[in-house]
Amino acid sequence: MRRVRIIPVLTLQNEKLVKTIRFKNPTYIGDPINAVKIFNEKEVDEIVILDITATKEKREPNYNKIEEIASEAFMPFAYGGGITSLHQIEKLFKLGIEKVVLNSVLETGMELVGEAAKIFGSQSVVASIDVKKNIFGKNNAYKISGSTKINISINEYISQLEQAGVGEFFINSIDNDGTYSGYDLGLIQQISSRVSTPIVACGGAGSINSFLPAIQHGASAVAAGSMFVYTGSTRGILINYPKQEDLVNKIYKQL
Repeated sequence: MRRVRIIPVLTLQNEKLVKTIRFKNPTYIGDPINAVKIFNEKEVDEIVILDITATKEKREPNYNKIEEIASEAFMPFAYGGGITSLHQIEKLFKLGIEKVVLNSVLETGMELVGEAAKIFGSQSVVASIDVKKNIFGKNNAYKISGSTKINISINEYISQLEQAGVGEFFINSIDNDGTYSGYDLGLIQQISSRVSTPIVACGGAGSINSFLPAIQHGASAVAAGSMFVYTGSTRGILINYPKQEDLVNKIYKQL
């Protein structure tokens, strides 16, 4: 039996917990601190918290909020949003996070990956890649919350990032985000076949049954947003997480 990480992803806007569909129309969910406290009780493997407007607004991470969240999180905590410098990364680690999630800074500041990996360890540096298909079905990488296309092929991009020293890829399908349609298995397979670095798949999980196919197609871990903050077809707000026995029977024992 092999255990894999099942990771809730919390997205923030103006210090509030929100959820998007295809990276658009953020819906207010509640207080991120309350969500973290509930996830503590449910013994989640780790959490990822992303400030989805920090880069657009050209501001630094909200250190006070991050420190508040870190003080409540009893599980490993990764943070992304507005990170542009080694000084910021150092400050974030001092606040108690375990990993930094870099996205928009990567295209023009890839040397930051190498510097951070050298000082803090590759395992602490996550490259987040937001991916959207064009009208021909080709996968393209985007930055700034999915608003700006990165002008390099996704295969070359991930190769450069791996060489730079990232310890993990966080691959988020913009097309599948918030849709409950399942992960983009072709995207996962495309990237996992080209890199040896672990991949966290995100975007589209609809239930616990979505996880196993993603892992079988090359994901080392799976992440989700909507299914951990909503319940039912009407998207009633409910912070939730699968029972450990269900994860064991439906995923771990199948690997």
